[in-house]
This record gives sequence, structure tokens and C-alpha cells, in this order.
Amino acid sequence: MACTREAGAVTVTPEPDPVERFAFFGVRACELHAIAIQDKVFMNGAQSDTHYRARRDNTFLVAVNCGTAGGTCFCVSMNTGPKADSGFDLALTELIDGAKHHFLIEAGSDKGRDVLAALPQHAAAKEDLAAAEAVVAKTAASMGRTMRSDDLHDLLLGNLDHPRWDDVAERCMTCANCTMVCPTCFCMTVEDASDLAGVESSRSRRWDSCFTMDHSYVHGGSVRASAKSRYRQWLTHKLATWIDQFGSSGCVGCGRCITWCPVGIDITEEVAAIRNSQPR
Repeated sequence: MACTREAGAVTVTPEPDPVERFAFFGVRACELHAIAIQDKVFMNGAQSDTHYRARRDNTFLVAVNCGTAGGTCFCVSMNTGPKADSGFDLALTELIDGAKHHFLIEAGSDKGRDVLAALPQHAAAKEDLAAAEAVVAKTAASMGRTMRSDDLHDLLLGNLDHPRWDDVAERCMTCANCTMVCPTCFCMTVEDASDLAGVESSRSRRWDSCFTMDHSYVHGGSVRASAKSRYRQWLTHKLATWIDQFGSSGCVGCGRCITWCPVGIDITEEVAAIRNSQPR
């Protein structure tokens, strides 16, 4: 958004909605669930983000059902995969049987059905459907991590002073890697700028992280000055208070935060440590 002042009159010019069209290939089930969470935040609430909606309306999603589980993912625990069940235009399952290599394709939207109709294809046989189910079942049985998710809200909010937060703070570098790779994190900041003459000014929105000191800064200092408080805020929001806000967990079990943590912090281990310390 830009503002211009001329002869005492102020003109506000909003940034136009984006018109680019995008197609994303290889979207995984956990990522589709993350997109659904972002849709709930930016489109389905009391206020709709017009820029986000414009990009979503011009997006074509080609999902791929996972044939191999990653070492750090736990989508089965979060009920978000490994099979794509909604939110896609087309979903592919790769089937390999000796020298035979083909894809089972499912259309999930009118746009997907139109594209599928233009491709060389034939109706799937029962054997193909069974083979696709076997691929997904094998992946689900070989997850790299697990995390019980049915009690996370009460578990974490009932242990805000648990000593485990101090333990993880000793390792956490507050580098924000986990939030930068998380597909549901959307913290942002607003920046204002003006020209030297004071005639034109602009306001822009920039991606931010709850791990930065400035994100919780108010007059006089940061609300969360310690690594402990910032890590606790991130994890309890993602796994607990997100449910209060949006009706679902903010974690889709993709495991990216584990993969990209430079000191090897694993949220499944942190949750397990708190749970295992509870009286039986």
C-alpha cells in the first residue's frame, strides 16, 4: 500500500491483487493439510486476505501420495497423510511392478477433471486400486517418527513451567529455521517507509518469526526475551492454542522443523519427554 500527499490531499493506493497463475507438482498430503490451515486463517475467518485469495484461486495443485516415508515425518500421528484425501486438483500414486511403471490418477476438482480428460488415460482396474492402497499402507507403516496427538492441548498447557523448557532452551539458537520451513507458520510484521520529502509513504507486510526478539517487542522491550519463552510460545501455539483459535492443530507432521534444526531439536522428543514425566 502506498500513500501520496499533494496539496493537502492524501491518496492511498492499494497494491493490486496478483494475477499470476501457478501449478504446483508433487504436493504431499501433509502440505495439502497445511494449505487448508492457511485457507482457514486467511480466507475463511472474519476477514479475508484478498491477495491470498487471488493466489489460491489461480493455483493448480498436483499431489503425489507418498511411496516412501521420510526419516523425520510423522503425518500418520497427525492424521494428515500419507494419502492425499482432499484439497488437490489431481492426485498421483506411482505404481512400479517390474518393468511396468505407471500412475494412478484421481481428480479432485473440476479443473483437475478437465486436465485429466485431455491426457492419454484409461479407467483404473481393481488391481491398480489395490496396488495404490498397498503403496500408501506401506508408507504409513514406516514413519520415521510418532507423536501422540489426542491430548496435546491439555498436556502442554498444563506444563508451562516444566523443566524441559529450560533443557531445550540450552540448545535452541532461536535461529527461526523451524518457523521458516513450517508450512503453517504465518507470523508477519508491518513496515512503514517514506521518502525524504515526506510526500510519499508505503506500508508493506513482511514474513516474520515468533523466535525473533523484535516480533514481541513493545515499548520498553520484548515480551519474550528468553529462548525458553520463545520456544515454548512456538510449540504450545503450534500444538495447543492453535486448536483454541482455529479448531485444529497447527502441526501437520511434515517433520521439516526437525530436519532443519541445526542443533537437532525434535518436537516429538520434546513432547514425549513432558508426557513421560507425568505421574501414571
